[in-house]
Order: sequence, then C-alpha cells, then structure tokens
Amino acid sequence: MFEYTAPENLLEDKTILITGASDGIGKICACTFADHGARVILLGRNQEKLEAVYDQIEALNPGKTVIHPLDFISAMAADYQTLAQSLNEQFECLDGLIHNAALLGAMNPIEFYPERDWTELMQVNINAAFYLTRALLPSLSRSTDARLLFTASSVGRIGRAYWGAYTVSKFAVEGLMQTLADELAKTSSIRVNSLNPGGTRTNMRRAAYPAENPESQPTAESLMPVYLYLMSPQSKSIHGQTLDARSFDPNS
Repeated sequence: MFEYTAPENLLEDKTILITGASDGIGKICACTFADHGARVILLGRNQEKLEAVYDQIEALNPGKTVIHPLDFISAMAADYQTLAQSLNEQFECLDGLIHNAALLGAMNPIEFYPERDWTELMQVNINAAFYLTRALLPSLSRSTDARLLFTASSVGRIGRAYWGAYTVSKFAVEGLMQTLADELAKTSSIRVNSLNPGGTRTNMRRAAYPAENPESQPTAESLMPVYLYLMSPQSKSIHGQTLDARSFDPNS
C-alpha cells in the first residue's frame, strides 16, 4: 500500500465536497481531510447519518463542516443548480470534489435484472455524477488547484457476470472521467482522475460478498494516504488517469 506522511496543514484553506459522506470511504475521507485543515461539505441522502459525521468532525475540528442533504434518486437538474448556488454564497470556490456515492443494486443476470434497480442505480451512480459535476465546474474553475476524483471499480474496467447495472455504471463513470479530463487538459487547472479503492471493509463490500470475512479486507483508513496525496499540490501532474489504490505509485 502507498505510504505518504501528510503534513497536518496539507489541505489548509481548501474546500472539498464529498458525496456519500455519511458512511464508508466517504465518511473517512471527510474526517481525514478535516484533520488536515480542509473545510468539508458532506453530501448524502440520510440526514441523521450526516449529522452524526458532522458531530464527529466538529468535536475535533470546529467550524470545518457543512451538511447538504440530497437524495440522488429523486434529485433533478434544478436541485443541483440550487446546491451550486448555495455553495457559491458560502465559499469563494471549490477545491475538490470526490464522487463517492453509489448503489450496489441487484446481483442478477442481465436477463432477469430488475428494472427499478437498473433505473435507480444509473440515476445515483452516473447521472448524479454528471449533474453534480456540471453544476460545480464553475466553482472548481475558480480554484487555482482543484481536484475532481471519480470512484471507480475493477468491475467497471473488466465486466463481471451478475454485477449488472453496477458494472455498467462504473464503465460509464470511467468514460465521463476520461471525456472531462480530455476537455480540461489544456484549458483548466482542474485535475481529473478516477480511483479504484479495491476491496475495502465497508457495508457495500459486505453486501456484495456476504460469505467473506470482513477482516480480510483493508480498512478505509488505510486508503487515506492515496486520497490525501491526490488532493495535495504534489499530484498536480496526475490527470486523466485510471488509478488503483492498491498499486498507486505517483512516479510510475
């Protein structure tokens, strides 16, 4: 695993929005970034869980956290514009956006895949990423060194039977990342990448592999050196890359 000792003030004065911030990797990112000086915006649909994360961060880093509840399943384009306007009123710019929210959906053959699961999963895993990115690009563009990180998956790079809409949505995420990265390569300081965290000790992993011993997987905390590095000024040369947390090497 990549080793990186980040200074405590690595993200001082940075404002970073994290989707799916109420649990798993998103929650740990929010807590870790706040510990390193960032203002973190917690986006998710479960207000109670978001408030619990808020309280946890505020206890150690007062004034570093903002909550914006939003249900990606029902949100429309106008809701994302409202969010962007609200953030514009609160912050000069956005320095980071991590697309972490996702649904796993049914583990069925395509022939028998539930229509509702397919529609809702695509809405959360790819449509929301598009709408949110489009709405927040102006704010990211006002930063002198912004980062946009999409969460990838191994099954979104090589298809796997019975993973259905999840696999298809993660292929789409890679396409969105690559297209946006190519568009911004010479016109913006925003660095755009995707990161596959690999198997991690989260609720989604347990749902996908119910017979697996959760202790066999690394914790979300163990991934934080990679996330911190990708949010740091040192990662300025990394752009348009499909990265893997387990094998991450900034010099390769």
